[in-house]
Amino acid sequence: MCDRFPRFFCGIGIKFSAPNARRKWPCRGWTGREGAMVTVAGAFLLLWWHASAAAAVPLPKPRPAQAPAAGPDRPAAAQEAPGNDKPAVPIAPPQPSACRLALTEAVAIAPSIPDIQGPGGCGGEDLVRLEAVVLPDKYKVAVKPAAILRCTMASAIADWIRADMTGIAKNLGSVITDLDNFDSFECRGRNRIVGAQLSEHGRANALDIRAFKLANGRSISLTDRSVPRQVREAVLHSVCARFSTVLGPGSDWYHEDHIHLDLMERHNNYRICQWNVWDPLPAVAPILPAARPEGAPPREIAGEPDAAKAESSEAEHSATPREEQPPTKKRR
Repeated sequence: MCDRFPRFFCGIGIKFSAPNARRKWPCRGWTGREGAMVTVAGAFLLLWWHASAAAAVPLPKPRPAQAPAAGPDRPAAAQEAPGNDKPAVPIAPPQPSACRLALTEAVAIAPSIPDIQGPGGCGGEDLVRLEAVVLPDKYKVAVKPAAILRCTMASAIADWIRADMTGIAKNLGSVITDLDNFDSFECRGRNRIVGAQLSEHGRANALDIRAFKLANGRSISLTDRSVPRQVREAVLHSVCARFSTVLGPGSDWYHEDHIHLDLMERHNNYRICQWNVWDPLPAVAPILPAARPEGAPPREIAGEPDAAKAESSEAEHSATPREEQPPTKKRR
């Protein structure tokens, strides 16, 4: 049988079944020493094959001589990765907007806050926390609580207080000290209706105001009908000239106790100013009818023409004889 196959295969067969080698493989002239030599040769062939496979794997290129030295803060993967020879360029912080540059501490105390990215487009960029408005005489009008607004909206509020509200407070014999912030940024729909369009409050572009306080301790509520009408009308004219949306009493029942201001952008710069300045309520509700005017005639004389007319009509009916009517037949 060994004459039909190479000696190598016969050696493998003898190695694997040494006790029965002559019975399974009837090859003559093979001894145990020759089988061991064949086994050692096979092992060398196997080691050579593994060495050839390992030599086929490509190794990384050597580090270029002009490459910068690896820093201690860089991760090992970044230090040794091929093709990552350029040093990392630091990311520059975003440049402040023109509004942010103009809204200095001489105008308002309004530190910048990070951008807000909420669901459904809620949030905004270039946001500030408006804490106080600084008047030209360095006096500060506190915003309580602090309002989260876009820089443009905060700047409009500051200009309104500095230019308009100081004059209104001066006409009342005092200076403004506090601004009552009813609501600023809130991620919600209009009028807090589920499924409604996103409110300008959700874009940090609106502010709700209830009142402002004076240094003499007086609080001026913008929807209080007991406040002099000319004061409320002065505030109405000032806000409608500065903001694109003004909602107050009379617009809808959601704004009966505060004034809504925002800078919503519309087609053709369309503006909405809906705030009815109601007249003051009477001090005492009338219970009895008003007194009869002095020039009115007495009630007895005033009623005579009607009585005389009724008497004459009755006399005419009694003087005129009634025409006799023929008897009617009874129906069965």
